[in-house]
Amino acid sequence: MSRPWLVVIDPQRIFADPDSDWGSPMWADAVRRINELLPHYAGRTIITRWVPPEASGRVGSWDAYMKAWPFADRPPTDPYFDLVDDLADVDALVLDAPTFGKWDVLAPIVGEAAELVITGVSTDCCVISTVLPAADAGATVTVVTDACAGSTPENHAAAIQVMGLYPPQVNLATSANLT
Repeated sequence: MSRPWLVVIDPQRIFADPDSDWGSPMWADAVRRINELLPHYAGRTIITRWVPPEASGRVGSWDAYMKAWPFADRPPTDPYFDLVDDLADVDALVLDAPTFGKWDVLAPIVGEAAELVITGVSTDCCVISTVLPAADAGATVTVVTDACAGSTPENHAAAIQVMGLYPPQVNLATSANLT
């Protein structure tokens, strides 16, 4: 079996800033645990960034979504989409995607039958939207429950519960289980 990849989903200022409409109250604890995991995945770490879909490419619900969240309708180069300072200098491959799920940009790098260790934000949006398609494609996924941050603790717990319904393709673990 190959060595697993650590994937850090969207550790960006827009999700970490407590004043952001999308700021996670759980982020400070999650990023601390992500930093504890990083040394164990040297050379096999991927960080993703959500960037808004281009205005000309917004079809269907993406057009409505960006109208519902106008504060996030900024150029991809806006500092709000930068990685958080705690992870800005990590030796990792950084991949951008204008979608919640990141499997489409991950698959060409890691392969369909990859072993992934998933962390990041938001558990109830981009994390779950990455985990389920990855597992469905054949990846073996471990979600590090205490290294993920939800929009609220309740939404985090609900997403974890749903992902926990998919063993053995999706496994739940804490950072202590992996270090």
